[in-house]
Amino acid sequence: MKIYITRNIPASGINLLKAAGHEVVVNPDDHIHTKEELIAVLKQEKPDAVLSLLTDKIDGEVMDSAPTVKIYANYAVGFDNFDREAAKRRNILLSNTPSELLSDSVAEHTFALMLALAHRIVEADNFTRSGRYKGWAPFLFLGTLLKGKTLGVIGLGRIGADVAKHATGIGMKTVYFDTKTNPDLEQQIGARFLSIEDLLKESDVVSVHVPLNDGTKHLLSTKQFNMMKPSALLINTARGPVVDEKAVLQALTDKKLNGFACDVFECEPSIDCDPSDHLELKALTNVIMTPHIASATIEAREDMSRMAAENILAVLSGKTPPNQIN
Repeated sequence: MKIYITRNIPASGINLLKAAGHEVVVNPDDHIHTKEELIAVLKQEKPDAVLSLLTDKIDGEVMDSAPTVKIYANYAVGFDNFDREAAKRRNILLSNTPSELLSDSVAEHTFALMLALAHRIVEADNFTRSGRYKGWAPFLFLGTLLKGKTLGVIGLGRIGADVAKHATGIGMKTVYFDTKTNPDLEQQIGARFLSIEDLLKESDVVSVHVPLNDGTKHLLSTKQFNMMKPSALLINTARGPVVDEKAVLQALTDKKLNGFACDVFECEPSIDCDPSDHLELKALTNVIMTPHIASATIEAREDMSRMAAENILAVLSGKTPPNQIN
């Protein structure tokens, strides 16, 4: 059978598919398909399965272009790029890659952003590289000590829980908001469940770890920022549209928020998304932006490749994929 991969990925998954005797076609161009390009290539290749990326918008029109496809296997833990209702109506399976190594990587990246923002690492690095450092000074780049401060985690899934554990390791307290409580973590690290309003009021650092859906778009906007401490820091490694970027910019400008770090952007997953060009946030020194690399470790990306391939192999052999999402 034929599998189409929308962009080159680490070899572990590709090798699994080939070893099982399947024909694997990988997009030879290292760029995101436009919708029109994706439809055209699926019509041409007529694959039995597609290994897609989070940047591929898979809707009913795309699905109809290749009625031979039995599964779209996302090379990502998120799946907001899928039209799940359209897939359900067409009896097409969808899957994702909720790798533990991915969760570990995103949690570490989140914690790195938190430390970098609190200790003004990026600002200080740019200052030093530009030749402006002339010697030690008592008020040079004063940051924020995180020990003893309160971390507020919005969305206490695997990633959010790992971030909380990292924070506990340096002496931070954790409060959290989720659709359900986590008694095990409460007992393990002393985390406290709060309403989102109380969490925002109490936290010195807020870290966001919720999926993107109709209920979480602009979950944090002007109303929420007005509840936060002016000294608070905000970290978003979830999905860009969960945070209202215009409202963040205004809150930072009005000094109602002390710093913001993100690995995701509101314009994603559009192929025209170029945050470095059009975000006014880039002009602010108390903002750190990384290019959607929170899961970008060798270990995580290889594991994601393997999981996506295993989902495809299961379906093509008549089995249920291990990570089916519909």
